[in-house]
Amino acid sequence: MEYRVLGQTGLTVSRLCFGGLTIGPLQSNRPLAEGVAVIRSAFDSGVNFIDTAELYGTYPYIREAIASAKQDTIIASKSYAYTYADMRSSVETACREINRDYIDLFMLHEQTSRMTLKGHADALSYLCDAKRQGLIRAIGVSTHTIDVVRAAALIEEVDVIHPIINIKGIGITDGTTEEMLSAIQFAADCGKGIYAMKALGGGHLNNIAGQAFSWVLSQPGITSIAVGMQTIDEVILNCRVFSGQIPDNELWDKVAKTPRRLLVEDWCVGCGQCAQRCPMKAITITNNKATVAPKECILCGYCGAYCPEFCLKIV
Repeated sequence: MEYRVLGQTGLTVSRLCFGGLTIGPLQSNRPLAEGVAVIRSAFDSGVNFIDTAELYGTYPYIREAIASAKQDTIIASKSYAYTYADMRSSVETACREINRDYIDLFMLHEQTSRMTLKGHADALSYLCDAKRQGLIRAIGVSTHTIDVVRAAALIEEVDVIHPIINIKGIGITDGTTEEMLSAIQFAADCGKGIYAMKALGGGHLNNIAGQAFSWVLSQPGITSIAVGMQTIDEVILNCRVFSGQIPDNELWDKVAKTPRRLLVEDWCVGCGQCAQRCPMKAITITNNKATVAPKECILCGYCGAYCPEFCLKIV
């Protein structure tokens, strides 16, 4: 596994970051022991970087997994808190629940615009205080927008930016793949550490995973890529890809056959764009929310490209 320093943070992280959302209650909801085993298999393959969030409900998995880790583990978490007091509570909760007295990287979760960043000024102020106190080692921002990447690049207190980027531009809410890459390079040139998310577009690019991973790994300015993994086979496959190896077809087939479903997140606004684009007519809008007919859905992933809220994911 290759390792790189994340911007100017001094944190040396693996190119593959374990995306913690997938194993938790919001998605595959793995039993604790099973989820811990998946994380530990990533450690055994050289991964030393875990991404999670207060919302994900995965602190118990991480706590158990790092308790027996043989190497130092870099943990990134995030919170939607926008007040000083609430962000303090979020950081203290994270430390308590993973049984550490600090968090390596703590971020403002899913910032949507420059105005949103301004609205989180008090939360950012707490993170600055927490960094001075040694409770966190670096401050970050996660986002699906080009606008926030460019804005955060100019905020001195922000050390790390966690943007969405993938070969098809799925989930970028305010522009193209090329525009996001330009913003990422700008931020990297400003000294920000960049670790990417959604290289497989929330599962919609699973059918071209090899190509999608190769593409994102070749982009300059990106230090690490967070990838959600819910099985040990996925960990083995992804670690081989990120280590420059060529996985055999049997492993690709085994991972491809993992049962999956189309998840509609709670924040769906029922705009109907997914239903209009679904070639199988498997999506309908019921009570202002997208509803999926599992028997009709072929998991083609087309719907995800048209969801303005990025609330459709194949898990």
